[in-house]
Amino acid sequence: MKQTPIVVALGGNAISRKNEEGNIGQQFEHTRETAGHLANLVEAGYLPVITHGNGPQVGNVLRRVELSAGEIYPIPLHICVADTQAGMGYMITQCLNNALHRRGIERIATTMITCVEVDPNDPDFDEPTKPIGKFLPREQAELFEKQYGWKMKQYGDNEYRRVVASPVPKSILEIGLIRRLVGEGEVLVVGGGGGVAVARDKAGDLYGVDCVVDKDRTTALLAADLGVQTFLIATGTEKVMLRFGKPDAVALENLTVEDAKHYLSRGEFPAGTMGPKIEAALDFLAKSKRPNARVVITDLEHMTEALAEKAGTIITRDGSEGKSLKVVRG
Repeated sequence: MKQTPIVVALGGNAISRKNEEGNIGQQFEHTRETAGHLANLVEAGYLPVITHGNGPQVGNVLRRVELSAGEIYPIPLHICVADTQAGMGYMITQCLNNALHRRGIERIATTMITCVEVDPNDPDFDEPTKPIGKFLPREQAELFEKQYGWKMKQYGDNEYRRVVASPVPKSILEIGLIRRLVGEGEVLVVGGGGGVAVARDKAGDLYGVDCVVDKDRTTALLAADLGVQTFLIATGTEKVMLRFGKPDAVALENLTVEDAKHYLSRGEFPAGTMGPKIEAALDFLAKSKRPNARVVITDLEHMTEALAEKAGTIITRDGSEGKSLKVVRG
């Protein structure tokens, strides 16, 4: 049976949870649970191309750099991203392969280290704002600025944090290979952490760039480049909510691009939570050449149901696809 390719973006809670240490054992525990939900998609006839975040994991790598300052060499940020892509990809594919095996589905998911080309003249490099790593006291922050050239930003009386650029992804270097493997029916984990940022020098040679590419932006680009109909974003809630966390919160079953832009501009989707996911949805729908393109946003437990439009939030260009929900603006 030919499977339907979809792009699946795993949220942070798929591997690491808040209010816990986030050690390897805990990450494997959560990833095994996530893998069961991904296996449901394969069993239902979908071919997932999976992306994931790496914020806590990169933060831990950088913390090791901070603690070992003066003892061993530092690790550039682009190498941190590549390292976590490999380690987390190994974790996801091992758990997914085991979940498929237990269901009698003998196939092997594969991880691909993925590079994303960025423009070294992107304006975000002039004023980096993306915080990474732990909060540091002033003395240590000044040491890292002097020794490693890190840009530090003050957040409190004696609290500093490293900030890096988050440029717009121009292209995914391995997209041709990814497209070919998807065409051959392979289950892939790609674009971890938004991809390893690279740029080209005047001779056209590639070099690594110390920045963080937003994973949702990269995943939207991936979904559009692959030409899939469905971009599935797994998050912490079953549906997108208006007035999230308040007594009068409203769950949305269906959103058009126009409505999504309206609510985004009104501040309904905060920058640190749902905002980037809605922006990625809009980006995908703008770039996709599929007339029936859709974005499905839901939690891990409801992914299969949401793809059948029995759960989750469906975002389309004009509401012609997905469930109909009259949205009252206010």
